[in-house]
Amino acid sequence: MATLLMVESWLHSTGLCLPPIIRRLGHEYILFTKDPALYPPISPGEPHPVIRDAREIVVVDTNDDDATCAAASALAGKRRIDGVLTTCDYYLATVATLARLLELPGAPPDVMRLATQKHLVRAALDGAGLPNPAFAVAADWHDARAAAARIGTPLIAKPVDLNAGTAVERICDEAGLKDAFWGVNSAERNTRGQPLRRLLLMEERLEGEEVSVEALTFKGLTTIIGITDKSLTAPPACVESGHMFPARLSPDIARQVETFAVDALDAIGFTHGLSHIEVMITADGPRIVEINPRQGGGYIFDLVHLVTGIHPLEMLVDLALGQMPALDSRVNAASLDRVAAGDGGQRMAGSVEGATTGLPGSAAVFFVMSPRDGVVSHVSGVERLDADPRVHRWALPTPATARRPRDNDAYLGHVLTVDPAGDGARVRAEELVAALRLHFADGETTPPLIAP
Repeated sequence: MATLLMVESWLHSTGLCLPPIIRRLGHEYILFTKDPALYPPISPGEPHPVIRDAREIVVVDTNDDDATCAAASALAGKRRIDGVLTTCDYYLATVATLARLLELPGAPPDVMRLATQKHLVRAALDGAGLPNPAFAVAADWHDARAAAARIGTPLIAKPVDLNAGTAVERICDEAGLKDAFWGVNSAERNTRGQPLRRLLLMEERLEGEEVSVEALTFKGLTTIIGITDKSLTAPPACVESGHMFPARLSPDIARQVETFAVDALDAIGFTHGLSHIEVMITADGPRIVEINPRQGGGYIFDLVHLVTGIHPLEMLVDLALGQMPALDSRVNAASLDRVAAGDGGQRMAGSVEGATTGLPGSAAVFFVMSPRDGVVSHVSGVERLDADPRVHRWALPTPATARRPRDNDAYLGHVLTVDPAGDGARVRAEELVAALRLHFADGETTPPLIAP
């Protein structure tokens, strides 16, 4: 049995799934949190899994590295700690700092600090000579206005240090730019109380198909787990409305995307951990949208598990313990010699196959979102979800407060589907969600928001 140190967690998705996985693997964890009340019960009488499954809870200001390091040193003086991890983006650099302090496996802290700042990632890609959209970062309105004029509209504007698609906007005119700038400039702290940089990143808008590369890196060697496709809501907000794994790409395009993702990880010095690299496939080749130095969210880890039989959250535990995750026969031996052109060594270990007997050909998740604000009293049409053998799982808790989507917190629920023989999981998930009806407390009934 290993003892892990968990520094905070997300509330949903990975936050719900990781604690029982740690327990099932025969390990335990000690939770560092600044406030256990951050993790409310998931139902009356049912504590949140992060709280329920913790061997011990240490209350410490996790936003203060000095306090967290002191608490970790004191804990390590009393018992053995075998690894440090988190599912929450905002504590990735803290985890790396603690791992170095305790001489445990982990990414270099400076790399994680760079990787979680979007403007620094852009600069690193430029420094490595990788194709990169035009970009600028501004703390001043006049600088933002001048930069937007240089880049041209439409452009994408976002804060440099938030996640989950929060405040990512498509900007078409000066009025939209002004709203985006002052929105970012006025936000002082994130949802965990950490101070924000209050910098606006402006990027040339990329055109093409957006996908994400799911990967793991161990001792500097990156293995591609697979590529996930995605759908987005209509502008101005760019909220992810669904995913399918694996993405429907030609082998040649998939190879280009995978190689470019590995080059991007090299550019930021990433040597250890899971990564979720968002890539736009443009007419001129792949381009990085964002690099996320952690597992994919939005139930992508479930899709990967359903199709490949391997679980990214189990990989997260293995990596925290300094172990290369076991990929078994699902690593395609024919792709083991895949090396980026011009590279003198083996950086890309291979790709994980999804053709294992008995596993689906594809898996997809589509999120239920509302086209309007209000209180959803109930949802009709769910009987079709129960009756459809392709539905692996669905969740639509009601009553629920709905709002037009501006980030992933707008999700009311989700439908997760599988296609045992092909790549139809996404189409089926979209069809099922489109057939639902949201019934509002004020009497209005409307279908969910469907991506264009």
